[in-house]
Amino acid sequence: MGYQTGVKPDSAHLAGTCRDQFPVTENLIYLNHAGVAPLSRPAAEAMQSLTRDALEHGSYHYGDWLATYDGLRTSAARLIHCRPAEIAIVKNTSEGIVTLSEGLDWRPGDKIVAFREEFPANYFPWKRLERKGARIEWLSFLDPLDRIDEACRGARLLSISFVQYLSGYRAGLDAIGEICHRRGCVFFVDAIQGLGAFPLDVEKARIHALAADGHKWLLGPEGCGILYIKQELQDSVEPPEFGWTNVAGYHDYASRDMALRRDAGRYECGTLNTVGCYGLRAAIDFLLEIGVENVAPAVQSLADRLAEGVLAKGYELAVPRTPDNGAGIVSFRKDGVDPHQVVRELKSQRIVAAPRQGWIRMSPHFYISPEEIERVIELLP
Repeated sequence: MGYQTGVKPDSAHLAGTCRDQFPVTENLIYLNHAGVAPLSRPAAEAMQSLTRDALEHGSYHYGDWLATYDGLRTSAARLIHCRPAEIAIVKNTSEGIVTLSEGLDWRPGDKIVAFREEFPANYFPWKRLERKGARIEWLSFLDPLDRIDEACRGARLLSISFVQYLSGYRAGLDAIGEICHRRGCVFFVDAIQGLGAFPLDVEKARIHALAADGHKWLLGPEGCGILYIKQELQDSVEPPEFGWTNVAGYHDYASRDMALRRDAGRYECGTLNTVGCYGLRAAIDFLLEIGVENVAPAVQSLADRLAEGVLAKGYELAVPRTPDNGAGIVSFRKDGVDPHQVVRELKSQRIVAAPRQGWIRMSPHFYISPEEIERVIELLP
């Protein structure tokens, strides 16, 4: 189920060289990759191939399915610079977060550092641990590093998003990871709004656990994601869901040995989303072929162009952009302008954006052209 893109790793020409891999461009200007992204052609074709095979042959090629599961773990490990044994396949980011939040053995008085402005998936699981006696110290994603450092004193875990879902603020993971390492606390990252658009190295950033679904910047399907848990942490994280595939001997249906798998597969409870695995593996392999290090400057440049354009039209940004904190999300608003109405009017022009909490949120990926960004800015009231 391979594909040929003919892509060369030159970020200045990515939009042109990869545009044929995104048929959505024939119909729309798509600026909602922070919501649900269009599939890349490789992801769609991989899933179509699997569904056609299942239609015509059932599970006759089941061995290929197993190879795809392993291939997805390997590709995801390459993407974030870890070992395949540290990758579990999950159905979404929330499942990944809850695996960690419910799997650790919390004690009354344990301290968690979390951030008030997080998407609910990275807020509710930690808040819920107060019922077990955990104490949450809530920070703002705009707090300086010395404030984060002080909060991590005596903390057991810190949880933050790679990119904040509304403002588009990209966290300094390396610096926060150094703080967590020095303070001796587990470092968890909700990576869904940055993974695929910006490089991420879990070893370099000293990240202990990370979760991301495939349907945003990875350009894959909904309902299939990855969970990274560092090998050394796995024995401290019990699977919150327990089924037949969590155990080491799951191939032996007659076995009643409940010893866990010796890798992150211990967090995979039951049958996987096979068609999603085909799609997500192809989507990640596509990005690896291009090089996320090449995607990042293209995304940054498009978002910078968008931010500059809306500022020139009198809008305010949710946060000021800098080369260090900018990502693919740009949220903006103006007094007297209804975000919902703007998004509806743009949709009538076949431009896809999103209204979010009083803001207009746009999120271009690398294959969008600068000319499309200029057209969108021109249409804004």
